[in-house]
Amino acid sequence: MQLVIISGRSGSGKSIALQALEDLGYYAIDNLPAMLLGSLVDEIRDQGDRTHLAVSIDARNLPGALERLPALLEELRQRKIDFQVIYLTTDARILLERYSATRRRHPLTRDSEMTLEEAINKEEETLEDIRDLADLLIDTSRLSVHDLRRRITDQVAHQRSDKLTLTLESFGYKRGVPLDADLVFDVRCLPNPYWDPTLRQFTGRDADIVAFLSSYPIVDAMSNDILGWLERWLPAYQNSQRSYMTIAIGCTGGQHRSVYMVEKLAEKLAPCMGEVQLRHRELGLHFTLSKQSAATLISSTPTNERPETS
Repeated sequence: MQLVIISGRSGSGKSIALQALEDLGYYAIDNLPAMLLGSLVDEIRDQGDRTHLAVSIDARNLPGALERLPALLEELRQRKIDFQVIYLTTDARILLERYSATRRRHPLTRDSEMTLEEAINKEEETLEDIRDLADLLIDTSRLSVHDLRRRITDQVAHQRSDKLTLTLESFGYKRGVPLDADLVFDVRCLPNPYWDPTLRQFTGRDADIVAFLSSYPIVDAMSNDILGWLERWLPAYQNSQRSYMTIAIGCTGGQHRSVYMVEKLAEKLAPCMGEVQLRHRELGLHFTLSKQSAATLISSTPTNERPETS
């Protein structure tokens, strides 16, 4: 039996995530009362067949029910139930825009006099314990419906309990640090190709930027230091039953240095990890680097001729 528990802020895409799992063959239940989780698992297990189950548990629960959820999850863990907790979050400002555009009521405003902004903040506080327990945090602030469905398919449905799913993400500080990052490395101290007008149009995946950055010893030194840290500590995270790890690398605009660094690190890590998920937030790219394709990731091949997926 495989159990996926979807939770998170209202308006962050929980229904879309649940529908994506349902399309993949999961038995999906929306807005499950938390106190029924154990009984549901027992009922499903008694059927005898291997079942994929996905449930949504969020702030719509009865008062006090969510307070019992950590204990219920610990009980499932003691019973060796294979489960994942996925938490979806979105920047509060974007949630305000979404609710204003759709004119839907927030669940916490239905029986209270709270404003929409107060309800959004109250919900985040109510779900704090679940967020802390989450195996995977997904920031949907800049994800389209299709992007979210792909993330759920790639990272959740195909996840193995004995395997650490590693994601390397490039981003630009001028648009904020990714909310779902577990570790963040800042590479803004490295030489910036942006100040060369002949290089500005390229990205860290292009041969011109690769040649520029690889010519500086400081870039190679930082890459080796980050790689050494990850090789030293990723096994410890995996041994602590961690299922997911998102490493974010940031530069000013998220176009050159961070992109280059993510791809260089992925090239080195994929052979020992089996595969690595890559996300270039500001480029709108998301793909998987396999062990077989790692050797040719950073090369002089033009960007538009490189395969986007393994």
